[in-house]
Amino acid sequence: MTSVSSDSHMWNLVFLQLLLEENGGKVINLGACAPDELVMSECLRIRPDALVISTVNGHGHIDGLRLIRKIRGHAVLASMKVVIGGKLGVHGSRQAGSRAELVANGFDAVFEADADLDRFLDCLGLGTPPPRRVASTDIRST
Repeated sequence: MTSVSSDSHMWNLVFLQLLLEENGGKVINLGACAPDELVMSECLRIRPDALVISTVNGHGHIDGLRLIRKIRGHAVLASMKVVIGGKLGVHGSRQAGSRAELVANGFDAVFEADADLDRFLDCLGLGTPPPRRVASTDIRST
């Protein structure tokens, strides 16, 4: 997980790391202001199941488009799951066309700042699994 290159905010990344880890995810946090080249090289080195990009500075739409185009243009990374979320535009949530444009350019999912966390976790294949029912072999009929 990371933020976009222009976003210096860190608490969103700390929160997401804890959320993902508490729900069964293994997280490598590249931190804030990660340059596109660092994100790409670490994804090539680590080969994550998914790349989560979080942003709160309002430039996620612009920086996210640039990064996803690079990722989808790379032969090895093109099929990697990539999601983005947070404050994607400076004009607030649901900026006209930004979500559709991000998906059209290759993001697997886009989550606005007020997104449902269960939907986010489900998208990543995480969350609390339903309780397993185990048949006891010690039950004796009387």
